[in-house]
Amino acid sequence: MAATAAATFSVGTAFSVGRKGVSTAQSKPCALRFTTQKPLKSFGGLKAASGSFACESESSFFGKETTAAIRASYALKAHKEAVVVQQPQASYKVAVLGAAGGIGQPLALLIKMSPLVSSLHLYDIANVKGVAADLSHCNTPSQVLDFTGADELAKCLKGVDVVVIPAGVPRKPGMTRDDLFNINAGIVKNLIEAVADNCPDAFIHIISNPVNSTVPIAAEVMKQKGVYNPKKLFGVSTLDVVRANTFVAQKKNLKLIDVDVPVVGGHAGITILPLLSKTKPSVSLSDEEVAELTVRIQNAGTEVVEAKAGAGSATLSMAYAAARFVESSLRALDGDSDVYECSYVDSNLTELPFFASRIKIGKEGVEALIPSDLQGLTEYEQKALEALKPELKASIEKGIAFANKQPVAA
Repeated sequence: MAATAAATFSVGTAFSVGRKGVSTAQSKPCALRFTTQKPLKSFGGLKAASGSFACESESSFFGKETTAAIRASYALKAHKEAVVVQQPQASYKVAVLGAAGGIGQPLALLIKMSPLVSSLHLYDIANVKGVAADLSHCNTPSQVLDFTGADELAKCLKGVDVVVIPAGVPRKPGMTRDDLFNINAGIVKNLIEAVADNCPDAFIHIISNPVNSTVPIAAEVMKQKGVYNPKKLFGVSTLDVVRANTFVAQKKNLKLIDVDVPVVGGHAGITILPLLSKTKPSVSLSDEEVAELTVRIQNAGTEVVEAKAGAGSATLSMAYAAARFVESSLRALDGDSDVYECSYVDSNLTELPFFASRIKIGKEGVEALIPSDLQGLTEYEQKALEALKPELKASIEKGIAFANKQPVAA
């Protein structure tokens, strides 16, 4: 390539930076592609001459809303020969509890890429110092700090805006999410006690499985501490949406950026209910295709566990989905008034106290539950909804019972 051609930069799901008229890296499923008549003055630490700016998205990680938010975040001021590009203001602190694990490491990397994060706090019981040192070399705005062991947990959480909890043991072949309960329930309980003591106003993202039970555990602990805010507690069920979007797009040969499938219920097995009749854009699916896609989405975690043959679970896709939810939360905190995601939250949409559905997220957390997705269901979806309720109810009650039989630490 000629020396005068702009360089191409690719990272994560691929960014591409180049001049108009110059071929860039052919990373078709890229997250963002920035095209300039002259190279950008700076983006994510890259240095170059100033130039005009355009942005497009072809991936589901940076959806239409995030793409618009990023585009709006760059104030372009015209000069005679140049355009000044201002970066978004990094002003939010995010803590990842379980940052040295299989989900925690790639999740921390993806959060480190966010232009909205000023400080990234990484906590684990061991091996987190090296993860933090590694990430700290990435030339993005956030400062990376490491915290090891229970003695440093409070310091990790002070002043944090978003807490993400992937801590716990992973699934292994033959294990269900309920098999993880006794270990992960205790881990989540202890971490949430520290969150309640040190940053009770933070957005709390629960990834640790079984989410159907760990979110009720977190709610009970916060209640016992007198700081429960149902609007700020989220079970991260985004991976179910990511999988549903991917599988439907593949099945119908659609562009991923255009596909949106709401997923309701819970985050395990039959409690995961993709509402394929509500897919946008509208798609035509036979009864057989609906059944096949539903089962695949419900069992996708097992698909990965078996494929890895004992070497791990769905760590990378989970990190990707969790990073998407973190980015949505940060956009909401930053004032974006058009942020919607599916999440497992305190809910009154059904008779169950917790339920995954589409929600609107604002500066104070959940602004609204979206009931319309549950209206006008197909017969298949209505039967599946009723069928999932007893199992989800049992998981919720199991979590509440666990939290209440063990008094929280003073």
